[in-house]
Amino acid sequence: MVNSVSPAPQICTRPHTGSCHGHNQRDLLIPDQGAFMQLDSASGWCDGVQHCPSPNFNARPDGEISLLVIHNISLPPAQFKTGKVQAFFQNQLDTTEHPYFVGIADLRVSAHFLIERDGDVIQFVSCLDRAWHAGVSSFQGREGCNDFSVGIELEGTDEQPFTDAQYDALIDLTRQLRQAFVAITPERICGHSDIAPGRKTDPGPCFDWARFRAALLD
Repeated sequence: MVNSVSPAPQICTRPHTGSCHGHNQRDLLIPDQGAFMQLDSASGWCDGVQHCPSPNFNARPDGEISLLVIHNISLPPAQFKTGKVQAFFQNQLDTTEHPYFVGIADLRVSAHFLIERDGDVIQFVSCLDRAWHAGVSSFQGREGCNDFSVGIELEGTDEQPFTDAQYDALIDLTRQLRQAFVAITPERICGHSDIAPGRKTDPGPCFDWARFRAALLD
């Protein structure tokens, strides 16, 4: 799960299809055949996914984007497809709807992407900007992983297996990200628990790292 302003949250838009509006074809990173999304290298936004811009981001420092961090989240805990993760990342949680929301409503957090149980992908922050997903963290001695990482939330919990649709979407999205950011090598794809050990446990023991990594080699 994420950790710990700006303009008011924008309304979510449905997935775009076809070429990116306002960008030439040469600006697009062409996905592997069968991929359902395209990452626009100029804007850092993906076509083919839902856009729900979050106000919780800022500019990255100079340097390569070189890390991919996988998380899990569900709101309320262990409840799925509620729309509450989107509300959380847009600072719109209604604390009267569930007691759990009272303790998190004032957090200002986000991830670049959320993959829901049915494989739907939602993007909240441009990959070129710094989302607020990692919190206090370090990777190979470098602190502040938000500075140089992309964060993907899988809708789920530590205790429940993720769905086939989520793995398929995650694999397609990861391929897109690795085309755009070549410094994200397989060795630089990790879980939140790897960069914040003892503090975070996600994506949890039910995430099938072997399946995910093997698929990236296909």
